[in-house]
Amino acid sequence: MPNNSKTISRGTEFSAQARNRIAARCAIAVLLLFALGCAACKPKPPTLTLLVWEGYADPAFIGAFEESHHCKVVASYMGTSDELVAKLRGGSASNYDVISPSSDVAASIVRAGLAAPLDLSKISAYSQLSPKLRESNIVKLNNQVYGVPFVWGPNPLLYDTTAFAKSPDSWSVLWDAKYRGKVSVWDELSTIYMAAQVLGYDKPDPSQLYNLSDAQLEAVKKKLIELKPNIRKMWATGGELTNLFQNHEVVIAMGWPLMTNDLRKLNFPIGETIPRENTTGWIDHLMITAASSNKELAQAFLAYMVEAQTQKKVSEVTHYTPANPGAAQFLSADESKILHLDNPDAYMQRIYFWQDVPRRPKYNEIWNEVKAAQ
Repeated sequence: MPNNSKTISRGTEFSAQARNRIAARCAIAVLLLFALGCAACKPKPPTLTLLVWEGYADPAFIGAFEESHHCKVVASYMGTSDELVAKLRGGSASNYDVISPSSDVAASIVRAGLAAPLDLSKISAYSQLSPKLRESNIVKLNNQVYGVPFVWGPNPLLYDTTAFAKSPDSWSVLWDAKYRGKVSVWDELSTIYMAAQVLGYDKPDPSQLYNLSDAQLEAVKKKLIELKPNIRKMWATGGELTNLFQNHEVVIAMGWPLMTNDLRKLNFPIGETIPRENTTGWIDHLMITAASSNKELAQAFLAYMVEAQTQKKVSEVTHYTPANPGAAQFLSADESKILHLDNPDAYMQRIYFWQDVPRRPKYNEIWNEVKAAQ
């Protein structure tokens, strides 16, 4: 009878080795699953969502906040104040943590309970902000403050310098027949304000622009319908107007300093002026929505955005005047002058800052009739 003891021994040894290999592989698999599980369980960095004007979430200054606070900032952009209010009132308020309302709707947002009160002790640069802006009652209610002044500026007249021998000095140039099909206006109530200025309704009190009578609104509508043959397109975003100039579709328009800055970076021959009638403008605030689930992070964001160094970076991108005059220490004398930080009060006198419009629905009705007119 053959001796199978060695065969049995080798088989037993092989079986043990196989079991050890399987056990080792199982252990590795468990460790991998554990590692993957830990990675999946690791909390994601918080996301701060913004609904702001173009230029207010540029990587040039947002990146530093994301890095220092280990978060992600995601921005959506609005084209008009009415768009902002519609989104907040339409059930989308919880989608946003920070908003940048202008001075025409900031007060109504506060009154409607759509903004959260701020803890100013956590905004170290608040006391450095322009006293004129800081002391305004636009974002105050019941002894609480609901927003911080961020930047301010005008709605200037922009023009292609190759199409004009000298700077236009009146808004009425938009109606000149020689510019038929070469004009652009903002698809926003500011165009109503501008036409009202041409008609002299800002005299003697500029605030009348924001409380026009029915008869005045009808006259404004008639004036704007007369302008329509000259209008190539009504722009809705800053990028849209920039492209209209770049493509030589328009030579003159109401715009923002942001577009002036963007076009100059592209070496486009753009000019900017405030006509003799003066112009309307805005003071933009940063607010935290009442529905935000990231109020602490949002508060830190507001504090960062009004620091002097951040404000300098914001102005470099937007060409808007910073609410923190301390930004001037990081700018050259020429840069400060361009941003009117050398004499902001004198510049402000040329700007009729947007105010709350009590009959805003009526203004929008008139504007829609202008757009629909053939």
